[in-house]
Amino acid sequence: MSGLGDFSLLLGLELSAFAFVVGILGLVRKGRTADILTEMARRAGIAVFGCVLVASTVLVVAAFRNDFSISYILHHSNIALSAPYKFAVLWSGQEGSLLFWSLLLGAYGLVLRLRYKVDPKLVAHASVIIAGVQVFFFVLNNFAANPFGIVTGTIPPDGNGLNPLLQYAEMVIHPPMLYLGYVGMTVPFAFALGALIMKYPGEKWIHITRRWTMVTWLFLSCGIVLGAHWAYSVLGWGGYWGWDPVENASLMPWLTGTAFLHSVMMQEKRGMLKIWNMWLIFSTFLLAIFGTFLTRSGVVSSVHAFAQSSIGTYFIIFIAITLAVCTYFFVMNRDHLRSENRLESLVSRESSFLFNNLILLVACFTVLWGTLFPVLSEWVEGTKVTVGPPFFNRVNIPVALLLLLLTAVGPLLSWRKTSTDSIRRNLLIPSIIAAVVGIAVIALGWMHPLAEQSEFYSWSTLILATLVCATVVSEFYRGGRVIAHQSGRNIASSLYVLARRNTRRYGGYIVHFGIAVMLIGFAGSAFNQDMERELAPGQSITLGHYTVVCKTYTQDDNANYSSEWAIMDVFRNGKKIDTMYPERRVYKASQQPSTMPAIRSTIGDDLYLVYTGLNPDNGHPIIRVHLNPLVWWIWAGAHLLLLGTLLALVPSMATQRVPVRSAAKVLADNRQAVGAGD
Repeated sequence: MSGLGDFSLLLGLELSAFAFVVGILGLVRKGRTADILTEMARRAGIAVFGCVLVASTVLVVAAFRNDFSISYILHHSNIALSAPYKFAVLWSGQEGSLLFWSLLLGAYGLVLRLRYKVDPKLVAHASVIIAGVQVFFFVLNNFAANPFGIVTGTIPPDGNGLNPLLQYAEMVIHPPMLYLGYVGMTVPFAFALGALIMKYPGEKWIHITRRWTMVTWLFLSCGIVLGAHWAYSVLGWGGYWGWDPVENASLMPWLTGTAFLHSVMMQEKRGMLKIWNMWLIFSTFLLAIFGTFLTRSGVVSSVHAFAQSSIGTYFIIFIAITLAVCTYFFVMNRDHLRSENRLESLVSRESSFLFNNLILLVACFTVLWGTLFPVLSEWVEGTKVTVGPPFFNRVNIPVALLLLLLTAVGPLLSWRKTSTDSIRRNLLIPSIIAAVVGIAVIALGWMHPLAEQSEFYSWSTLILATLVCATVVSEFYRGGRVIAHQSGRNIASSLYVLARRNTRRYGGYIVHFGIAVMLIGFAGSAFNQDMERELAPGQSITLGHYTVVCKTYTQDDNANYSSEWAIMDVFRNGKKIDTMYPERRVYKASQQPSTMPAIRSTIGDDLYLVYTGLNPDNGHPIIRVHLNPLVWWIWAGAHLLLLGTLLALVPSMATQRVPVRSAAKVLADNRQAVGAGD
């Protein structure tokens, strides 16, 4: 089987190189010859997907057949591994994950090449760029990280097993989501660079790539949230985001991608920010590659990273070449990117998008600087200076607050210029609601914002997030009320029509609402509590309004791992409300331990129990208890973000007219309703 996999990868490299070279020839030639060469390159690019699909299938089949003659299968699988995790072997190690990257890139390239009629010339340029990226990853697959290496000597009867941290249900979907986001950014990058190379007139390339970008941004968002939930549910430290270098690597392209999605509206509406948009999408792609480099090079230490290897050199070379190509064509064709209009007023939607970009880029630079600082300090001074969460929080929390304020005000601004009276009128009620919430929080004693900086930040986040939510609700209500007045529909039906008329706008509002809800959840981290104690049966530990009583502990065993469970009764105000079962596992193939926290989640707080093991002297369980307020809001906000993005992807029905009843008909209906009520 390994021979078939090797052959498929080598053929994929040859076909992608052919598509790249012949595609370039097709672009520089003219006439019938150019059309023939372009079509040959397109078909070769389609065949690339078939090659990488065969190679990926071979690797998955080898995992299910327990073919430990393949070194990759030996090190990442074992006989007792359950079927979902055998499938996840495809992306669980460095070699397999790079093959998975090539598979997804081949799939994206396949869809792009099948839809070439949308704009044959522009798609031909984009296809060449994608083929160049495919050549790079096939070089890695064939020479730097081949997943089909053969075990030398005696083949062991069983494998080493999958990393215990990856044997969790979400890890079957979290990496694919993240990779779909990373890899998907190649498509808008290819269109942008292709449009720059050919001096593409107008904004059609943005219209073509808008949905591509939104879909890949959604995948990346889901991947980040699922990764946070995995860290919360498996690692047993009670948190969901630790500013880990690999976490940061996924956040950076998300920030620049978010900035791009906002600023392209200015290019579409006003012909502005063309240079910004070009470099934003270039940066997003380069940061996606950079994140892959961080994960695999070993230059930073992370629980998420693969083992240190020399593969990082390949990525540095590729990033340098890509940056050089982008810079060259930008310098040569920068006159093509001149803005058609200028900023007319600071109080306008254009300025809000500009400030939004600046804030997101400041956040991205801060994360990049903090992530690379240990590496840079070691290069300069010979000593690695670690930058921890306090640095990231100190800088990025004020940035996030400013972004929240802009998110609340931005939707109320008009293009070109907005009167202050209009802003004051539309922002009055949301501001009152936010102020009431802030005062209520202090009055009820939930927060004391003048006591500590962390509580002040949390209080400010809660107020500004409420302001965002209230602004979004008011925008929906005003629009729905107008449609209800015009058509005589009820408010629910009117809101549906409103959203369908401009799905992009109102889907974006729901995304903003979801992010504000997530930030409310993040604000709760300032009030986290934790306690660790050895508990004999019958003993208890009290944290906040919960009392946890150790009932007993038990053991279990299966073919893949042995486990110990602590059985804990949970009481609130003297009343038993639940029984929780924190678990500790030891996987037999790798002899590595893993914790499985027990989590009781409510809208107000999460009770989070970790069974760290037994005291070897007396055999009593050691339990760590975390009380984490508002975590539920993070996952709820993520669902709203998903819902809003899906709505924004639905085509608008702006051309459809809402039936409007005559004034006489509305009046007659109202009179009839009043008579019936009397």
